[in-house]
Amino acid sequence: MEATVTSTENEGKVWSGGNKPLAASYGKMMMWFFIVSDALTFSGFLVAYGFSRFKFIESWPIADEVFTHFPFAHGQELPMIYVALMTFILIMSSVTMVLAVDAGHKMKKTKVAWYMLLTILGGAMFVGSQAWEWATFIKGDYGALETKGGRILQFVDQDTGKRVAIADFAQELPGERAHHTRKDGLWFTKEGSLPSYSVNEVVAGFNAHDNILIRTEFLNEEGEKTVLTRSESAKKIKDAVLVVEGANLIRNEYGSRLFADFFFFITGFHGFHVFSGVVINAIIFFNVILGTYEKRGHYEMVEKVGLYWHFVDLVWVFVFTFFYLV
Repeated sequence: MEATVTSTENEGKVWSGGNKPLAASYGKMMMWFFIVSDALTFSGFLVAYGFSRFKFIESWPIADEVFTHFPFAHGQELPMIYVALMTFILIMSSVTMVLAVDAGHKMKKTKVAWYMLLTILGGAMFVGSQAWEWATFIKGDYGALETKGGRILQFVDQDTGKRVAIADFAQELPGERAHHTRKDGLWFTKEGSLPSYSVNEVVAGFNAHDNILIRTEFLNEEGEKTVLTRSESAKKIKDAVLVVEGANLIRNEYGSRLFADFFFFITGFHGFHVFSGVVINAIIFFNVILGTYEKRGHYEMVEKVGLYWHFVDLVWVFVFTFFYLV
């Protein structure tokens, strides 16, 4: 029987690879474990979005027609420009984070502080931009009608083929809408918010304008939303039961309700990650100012939070690609 020989140089080690596999500290390893698990979560969300979009592709909104707004440029059709700007800001914040980590390796406290501050500002700008995008998406711009079957009817100009807002042609009918006040008591507290116009007012405006046509949420062979003829539009509008303005978790003027659900959930979940990263970066920034890591002799905390920040940026690239571009 051969004797088992234990090398004295391996004593006290957990395994032959040492206590620091891949030369990573415990904190870095835990951060990588978190990133992997979070990546699987985001992957599940994007896969669910892909399946839902494929199943309802005929009624799925076209991103270029939904995300066309830009601050201080009301009425201008600028598809995807604002989202592209948000993406650029977030990517640049990742660059400043790289510079902060590099400065930390060289023990340059002042540069670490400045680059961390720029990263925080970039993240805050992204969160603020996303909040503005949400507000615009929720408010809506054109309005639409919803049929008994939950289908969305939009309006276009027959001559130009461009979308027409309900406010541009709807007619106010005397006595059509009851304006309630707080003196109505319990009746008032139970009433939900009303759209700007009623169905009858929209129908009256439609009948008074011969150039208005209805566009359904379904795609035609050219990959564009189907526009009905005037006679078909007059027949289809009779199925309308509700005016829809903007989007929420119940109704969506842009098309399929699932589109709004996924938009709020996926972008909101990512936005929460960015907001959390900004808060964590701010804490690290103040610790840098106080000289905490200078006293420790290393800036590993900056590197660990940098891993998280790069992950958040990478996830947004996938969200931007699959949700907005594809």
